[in-house]
Amino acid sequence: MTEQNDNQPQQPQQPAQPQQPPQGGQPQNGILNKIQELGQTNVPDMDQSNIHCITIVGQIEGHTQLPPQNKTTKYEHIIPQLVAAEQNPKIEGLLLILNTVGGDVEAGLAIAEMISSMSKPTVTLVLGGGHSIGVPIAVSADHSYIAETATMTIHPVRLTGLVIGVPQTFEYLDKMQERVISFVTKNSGIEEEKFKELMLSKGNLTRDIGTNVVGTDAVSYGLINEVGGIGPALQKLNQLISDNKPAQKDLMQ
Repeated sequence: MTEQNDNQPQQPQQPAQPQQPPQGGQPQNGILNKIQELGQTNVPDMDQSNIHCITIVGQIEGHTQLPPQNKTTKYEHIIPQLVAAEQNPKIEGLLLILNTVGGDVEAGLAIAEMISSMSKPTVTLVLGGGHSIGVPIAVSADHSYIAETATMTIHPVRLTGLVIGVPQTFEYLDKMQERVISFVTKNSGIEEEKFKELMLSKGNLTRDIGTNVVGTDAVSYGLINEVGGIGPALQKLNQLISDNKPAQKDLMQ
């Protein structure tokens, strides 16, 4: 065992080096926040793409927070993205991809109204399903696509499967249903009577009323413009962007 020399000069302590974020991207906590808040690992870099893509998946969450095990799309996350896409000059078109079971009626209509009022070209693509209040969102764009195997459920507005005993509640739901019908028929090629017929059809859905519409049927009814996937949707959006540029130049002059 050796003795230490007390007269030996002590080595000066090196200052602690600041921790550097991982190379090749953002800090790990930033990526986790984007996954939790927007369901995306990386927000598209607008310097590289003139198209912004928004996904609407799971259940559309409105004023009431859903249980954590539910996969949701929060309208307070979608609306700021729509505003940012509208005012960002580098974004020339918007692509919305839907695979939703529906959800809050007012939140869904709010999203659909914002999409339909955008000045930039918009295209929607239904993959898997665009059910319930997802129908107005699907038809809100300038052009809509649906996958051949995708489905759309059209049914009346309702709160639960229970009988509604309060007349005021029934009147409120009836007015809300009229808003949905008016928006869908205004923004698609389907006739109002046909849409109501699909909505109030009996025997199509088990122990319920409504209709489950498959991809090709949605096009034949005039609800959706075309059957197709991501390729045709992007081609159409780029075509709309090209057609929109002369109109934008005329407005600037």
